[in-house]
Amino acid sequence: MPKSRSDRKKKAVYTPPPTATKPKVSPRWVAPAMIAFGVLGILWIGVYYIVGNFVPVSFLENQPNWNLAIGFSGLIISVILSTRWH
Repeated sequence: MPKSRSDRKKKAVYTPPPTATKPKVSPRWVAPAMIAFGVLGILWIGVYYIVGNFVPVSFLENQPNWNLAIGFSGLIISVILSTRWH
């Protein structure tokens, strides 16, 4: 009687993939910078909305749309830094 094909094949032995020796560690400045940019972005937008209309001559009033861009830029930088944090 002929042998089946599964008997003729050698059984494969599982070999685990090589593991990394050290896990990735982010630099120490990433977490404080992430928090600082996030808080400053939120504060910039908040101060613009609260104080921007009451102060007659200020740098906040001279650039109405740029204040939102500056505040959201801080928030976006904070999100980008959060992806670098391990």
